[in-house]
Amino acid sequence: MKKLREFKIISNKYLKYSLLLILGIFLGWLFFHPSPKNGENHDHSSEVVQGTIWTCSMHPQIRLEEPGKCPICGMDLIPLVQNNSVAIDPDAIHLTAEAAQLANVLTTVVSREKPVKEIRLYGKVQADERLLQSQVAHVPGRIERLAVNFTGESVVKGQVLAQVYSPELVTAQQELLEAASTKDVQPAIYEAAREKLHQWKLTESQITAIETSGSVQNTVDIRSNSGGIVTSRRVNTGDYVSQGTVLFDIADLSRVWVMFDAYESDLQFIRKGEKISFTLQSLPGENFSASIVFVDPVIDPVTRVAKVRVEMANQSGRFKPEMFTTGIVSSNLVKYRDNLVIPKSAVLWTGKRSIVYVKQPDTDEPVFKIREIGLGPMLGESYVVTDGLTEGEEIVTSGTFSVDAAAQLEGRPSMMNPRGGKTSSMPGMIMPGDTLKADDKSMPGMDMPGDQAKKESSAKNAVSVKEIVGYYLQLKNALVKDNSNDAADAGKALEAAFKNFDKTALTEVQKRTYEDVEADAQEHAEHIGANGGNIEHQREHFELLSKDIYDLVKAFSSGQVLYKDFDPMFNNGKGAFWLSESKEIRNPYMGKAMLTSGSIKEEIK
Repeated sequence: MKKLREFKIISNKYLKYSLLLILGIFLGWLFFHPSPKNGENHDHSSEVVQGTIWTCSMHPQIRLEEPGKCPICGMDLIPLVQNNSVAIDPDAIHLTAEAAQLANVLTTVVSREKPVKEIRLYGKVQADERLLQSQVAHVPGRIERLAVNFTGESVVKGQVLAQVYSPELVTAQQELLEAASTKDVQPAIYEAAREKLHQWKLTESQITAIETSGSVQNTVDIRSNSGGIVTSRRVNTGDYVSQGTVLFDIADLSRVWVMFDAYESDLQFIRKGEKISFTLQSLPGENFSASIVFVDPVIDPVTRVAKVRVEMANQSGRFKPEMFTTGIVSSNLVKYRDNLVIPKSAVLWTGKRSIVYVKQPDTDEPVFKIREIGLGPMLGESYVVTDGLTEGEEIVTSGTFSVDAAAQLEGRPSMMNPRGGKTSSMPGMIMPGDTLKADDKSMPGMDMPGDQAKKESSAKNAVSVKEIVGYYLQLKNALVKDNSNDAADAGKALEAAFKNFDKTALTEVQKRTYEDVEADAQEHAEHIGANGGNIEHQREHFELLSKDIYDLVKAFSSGQVLYKDFDPMFNNGKGAFWLSESKEIRNPYMGKAMLTSGSIKEEIK
């Protein structure tokens, strides 16, 4: 009985604990289980998969509607996290705060500023043309002695430069001595004899010395008409000269000109009377300032520049002709004084379109939408905005390319795809935004229906090596002018030319040469076309592209004479070459800074 009673107590005890445990589990489920919404599907397995896009972590352009393997690298696909907020504009790109921070995305509020455009000019010191003097021989004869023997020697006004033996002068002196003996009887003849010697630039003291001595001097001194520096010596001892022959060129360097080259696109911002500050390479650390006194009204037909002149006093002789100088003109753009100004880094270019990403207001996380704007003049590291933005809006100024890349991946409107959605892809190529079905056969290397028609259409648009070289020369000329946007357009045209190149009827050697450079040249042309505004990056790819074009030109006939030019300073002193259609050096690596630097290394016929 005692054992039976103990068993009942233990059983009741465990039963009580079990009931309490079951009650706790029920209450936990009741409080923490989310209540289903009306019409919500309770199949949790379908919630994970349904409506999910699968992508590859290594190739984010891959988008499939079902899980599986990446068709490019074979890695397992992962679900793409998408933003489904209905409160956000469907054309806007939404980034998390962490993603924006990792991409270094920074924004700036658009505001109005005083637009001041800085124009950088390059030039040289030159002698003042008004102070140049040609020292000539006033009498015909033979140079007996030169008192000034080398270029660069300083002379003063009245200094003896040379001695000349002149038979005509000897005769004139004899006439003076004869007329002097009868001057009381025939004073007119005497005065005429003296005047003849005056016309031959003999001084009064020289003429009086001849009369006083009563003897004829065999040589006469040639004296300087002005003071300055001898810039050229035209004769040697023993030379015969006629009346008016130039003996020396003399320049007075007490005042000099500083002549700058201004491209026609900059002339609208340069006016007479404006201040220009400049430095000299030979006087580092010193800044000079002067007013513009003359702007050439005619543009040089070869260099396409007009001369801008300032004048400087040079009593100390520090300014020497042919010194290189760099000047900056700060021009107030009165026409755009009420316009907005934005940083240059905020703008993306594609052809003629200029776009920015505007931050959407009233959102907790970074949400940006693309917008096309109109641009005015460039102000150093900023641009004047003519339309498309309003004061107070917030735009992306750092990480703009990252925002655009995210927009492309999500199929939103972007720089290269203004309408958004799927990007039309080329045969055999998967583009960002393309969502493929599991059985879609549009994979690399597979021909799809209609591919043959596309190939035939491409054949009709085929181009030759001559046309490729033509686009290359357009690219070179754009870099010479420091015009990054034109260079980008030429790069895109060159990339398309490579894609449409006609490889039919090529020899085996030509075919191998073309195939060796094709992919590499297309890649460099693509980079140049996609980097409008970043001219240094374009020049780096232009150097590599030039090597491919050179190989093509050597293997094919381009139908014209080309020149292989070399710049020893580019690429940290390693040097780089380029191809040109002219013997005149126009450096695409240095542009306006050192336009004529370089030399011709080879003529390619």
